[in-house]
Amino acid sequence: MKQTRFRRKALPIQAAIMVLFAGAGAALADDAAPTAIQEVTVTATKRSTSLQQTPVAVTAVNAQALENNHVMTIEDVVHLVPSFQATSEGDHGVITMTMRGIGNDSAKTEYADPEVALFVDGIYAPRAEGAATLLFDMDSVEVLRGPQGTLWGRNSTVGAVNMQTAKPVLNQSFGMAQGGAGDYNRYGARGAFNLPVTNTLALRFAFVHEQHDGYVGYQEAPHPSVADQQAAYNAAGITSKPFEPLNPDLFVQGGPRYNSQDQSAVRLSALWKPLDRFTWNISYEYFIDRGTPGMNLLQTPRPGQDFWSALIDTAPYLHRNVSTLRSRIDYGINDYLNLSYIAGYSRFTGSSDFDQDGGATVPTSFTTGATFQEDRTNYSRYLNYSHELELQSAGKHEVDWILGLYYAAEDNSIRFDIPIFNGTKQGTVNWQGSFIQPKETVASKAAFGQATWNLTQALHLTGGVRYTEDDRKNEGGTNNGWNPTANPPSGGDVPIDPGSDPFAQGSGFTTYQHNDGHFTGNKVTWLGRASYDFSHDFMAYTSIATGYKSGGLQDGGVHYGPETLTNYELGTKNTFFNGRVRFNNALYYENFKDFQFSAPVTNPDGTHSLATSNAQGARVYGLESELAVKLTRDDRAQLTMAYTHTRLGHLIAGSNDYTLPSPCVDRNGNPVSGISNCLDVTDHDLPHAPTFAAQLLYEHSFRFDNGAVLAPRVSTHFETGSWLSVFNLGDGDRQKSYTRTDLALRYSAAGPKPWWIDLFVQNVEDGKIKTNAQNAFGPWQAQYLPPRTFGVNLGVDF
Repeated sequence: MKQTRFRRKALPIQAAIMVLFAGAGAALADDAAPTAIQEVTVTATKRSTSLQQTPVAVTAVNAQALENNHVMTIEDVVHLVPSFQATSEGDHGVITMTMRGIGNDSAKTEYADPEVALFVDGIYAPRAEGAATLLFDMDSVEVLRGPQGTLWGRNSTVGAVNMQTAKPVLNQSFGMAQGGAGDYNRYGARGAFNLPVTNTLALRFAFVHEQHDGYVGYQEAPHPSVADQQAAYNAAGITSKPFEPLNPDLFVQGGPRYNSQDQSAVRLSALWKPLDRFTWNISYEYFIDRGTPGMNLLQTPRPGQDFWSALIDTAPYLHRNVSTLRSRIDYGINDYLNLSYIAGYSRFTGSSDFDQDGGATVPTSFTTGATFQEDRTNYSRYLNYSHELELQSAGKHEVDWILGLYYAAEDNSIRFDIPIFNGTKQGTVNWQGSFIQPKETVASKAAFGQATWNLTQALHLTGGVRYTEDDRKNEGGTNNGWNPTANPPSGGDVPIDPGSDPFAQGSGFTTYQHNDGHFTGNKVTWLGRASYDFSHDFMAYTSIATGYKSGGLQDGGVHYGPETLTNYELGTKNTFFNGRVRFNNALYYENFKDFQFSAPVTNPDGTHSLATSNAQGARVYGLESELAVKLTRDDRAQLTMAYTHTRLGHLIAGSNDYTLPSPCVDRNGNPVSGISNCLDVTDHDLPHAPTFAAQLLYEHSFRFDNGAVLAPRVSTHFETGSWLSVFNLGDGDRQKSYTRTDLALRYSAAGPKPWWIDLFVQNVEDGKIKTNAQNAFGPWQAQYLPPRTFGVNLGVDF
């Protein structure tokens, strides 16, 4: 049965390739000299090389493509890259990334690390909140698929994303500015200015602001009669708290909505080149976010309610500031040796408030019929810095090599409160806790080297190795829960607030778990690769590469183990018709061991913790294809495709986001200790891994005698259904197959100060595309990609 499905789903790949190649051949036969596809340079091997000569599965999206596709965050890049998913997750409103079916939806706090590493100008950004930073004034975004543990290092278990910001240019004065508007009161502005200061010094200033109203409206407060409320209260047999009428003022009716954007950033970059052999690029960037988190919406709305609405009892709040300093010094020691020093420093501060229950059910009284849960980050402070020293051969030699030393450190702290009440926040306590981690540190050291032996002009052998040591500590971390026998001064059960001290005598809270701990570990990762240039236009490679993510500490100071991945890959890179067709492919098999699964769980005594367990592993294999065609001088098309098959190894998983069997037993009925609710998910599919996905883009340019160009563009993404969690719990836990289309029309005027205007519609189908799911509060809820949006951008270059 599975084999039949595979054959049927492979047909669109074959048909699409045949149609595009046939179209390319016919068009090129009619057009004597269409322009070749522009050559792309990438830094996937830590040196600048042509994309078509780089034996790595890498997709490079340049600045123009980012602008044309209205890319604002990493979440917008996924439709341009095969086997890549990025989704918004939960209360932190951050973005988590999945590549080739492997990711970590819990990589959004100080506890969990991602499997897909994020770099900006070659500098690792460890905390997931940084992934939401606006992509502005970029040269390119490179997405490297497969383990990058040798050259790129930490947490690049299954891949890496490297963003390259635009750099200053010596002896040139130029700039650009643009503004835009759209529905949901969207408006934005961005610009960049290059200023020569001396013959050896240049500055570049860039800024951006993007803002739109939230997509989620507020439902009216419930208003059952007092008699019905009293009856519901009496039927529940409650004796711990006297009856009170339901307070409609507890439900939010105005103010900022969930799923809004209000983000700004500025960057000042400097280039100093006092010598031909010496270059120093340094930049300071400041980012602020005053938007709101995404809301958990009912997958099936209540009768009479709009889909994009919720019964909200916690107003949205998000406050983030990120300061980042990046520096790179390159020095050419001589004609054979280059030395580079790359350093970065970043400080993140944030707080947020989120309605976790999302109004899943309607209260029948102040303490019955529903559950109130607020997820509040009182504060989070993440500080990280890194240093990397690289020495590499310059030019092309019989052996090209690179050696490096790396050190990175983090110092993180957070307080996270969760009050859970029956009915409403004026009801009785279900459970509430305060999780306080005052100091959690990470230190990572590594040494690495890689060399390519160019045996002939065509045959190249590459080997690399990296040794990594990790040291993680939690100092003073505690989990604190409500204890009704503690007799709080208020004399009643009230939700914990930011000013509450859970350690104070009589606070009503007791410490039930101490998280102090110390973890150390080390690992050797390696790469072996062979590539062969059959011609200038056809290269093939095969490789075996390993990736690694450190183990660490979970609540209670308990250790969890590291995870590793071995990737076997065969790839080809082809160029046809004198550079007018580019066709790249990668066939891979991944052996994933000790996959780290993290989730909030309920302990047998009723307390809550964040637990991480190591799955036995997973098996993943797939095929990726990227086809770009310059049909004529004025027509271009792009097609990306991916087939992915995943299978999880042995894992008993728990999560408070899902209604799971209790007591906890494995699939053979044997009891599982240490957790109250769980499911045996052995042999399940991994989440965010559609079996087949494809993206087709077509653009035509109409040229006018005055030099102006009018370019309509259509981009369509299709993917088959995919699970949203490892639990594979049915339709509510699954995004069904969908098609999403984006349209744009761009007019570019020629002249000494060229300007352009771009009209666009995104998600033309107005599809409701889930990014995660939960049913902990009864009915199925989910977060979604934005609905249909439209707008206009206007820009000028000078």
